[in-house]
Amino acid sequence: MNQNIWNTDLSGRVVAITGAGGVICSHFARVVAGAGARVALLDRNRERSMAFAQSIREEGGIAEAFVCDVLNKQQCEEVAERVKETLGECDILINGAGGNHPDATTDKEYFDVSDIDSDTKSFFDLTEEGIRGVLDLNFLGTLIPTQAFAKQMIGRVGCSILNISSMNAYSPLTKIPAYSGAKAAISNFTMWLAVYFSKVGIRVNAIAPGFFSTRQNAKLLWNEDGSPTERTQKILQATPMRRLGDCEELDGSLLFLLDCNASSFITGIVLPVDGGFSAYSGV
Repeated sequence: MNQNIWNTDLSGRVVAITGAGGVICSHFARVVAGAGARVALLDRNRERSMAFAQSIREEGGIAEAFVCDVLNKQQCEEVAERVKETLGECDILINGAGGNHPDATTDKEYFDVSDIDSDTKSFFDLTEEGIRGVLDLNFLGTLIPTQAFAKQMIGRVGCSILNISSMNAYSPLTKIPAYSGAKAAISNFTMWLAVYFSKVGIRVNAIAPGFFSTRQNAKLLWNEDGSPTERTQKILQATPMRRLGDCEELDGSLLFLLDCNASSFITGIVLPVDGGFSAYSGV
């Protein structure tokens, strides 16, 4: 169990986390469990989420795994009820499910006319299915679970929703137009929800992580020999702190925004945790 060095007390709180089979959100599950929360790990991958839940229990925490497709509204509503029956009413929702797809990614940063008749995957080769899949997973995959779980929060004290945005929301990264657009939508949606729920006691905020090495982006960041790819070298050059982040460096921001005492008057913000990436103009 992660030691709670931040003295955040989430005892008795029920936290539901989507995408909990991934590197960052499984880490979040351990962090909030370490702060005393009862944690529901939601993921399409049953084996991974169950393994993470079991490891939390072995360390003395309270955690249960639930199979959940964030794009299936009926399943999300059913899981929300099961979480309520198993752990109690949801106090905090962390919307962590998301990702990109190769069919929504160009091969090159810049278009060249020769790309039209070559094997290069250009903007013109991006598929409707790939683009829609990325937009749906990130945006609808945040909206639908919020519809299911926020009903349990209405009118209760100290409830909040935390979305996961990205550096893409500030300035689109090359090659990934759909993912960049989807994360910009998450930041905008966070602000919209914060206003919408402001009269019923639900705070809504987001974290925008910079560049962290995870299972999902490993091939993008590292060569087979473990050396940084050309893209990683560019990321490091554009990050004033000149390194990638460690998951543990998200803990303070996570717990601060979930702590209804520390951040009781904070709603509608998107907090970058990026080593200065979003502040650096490149000159």
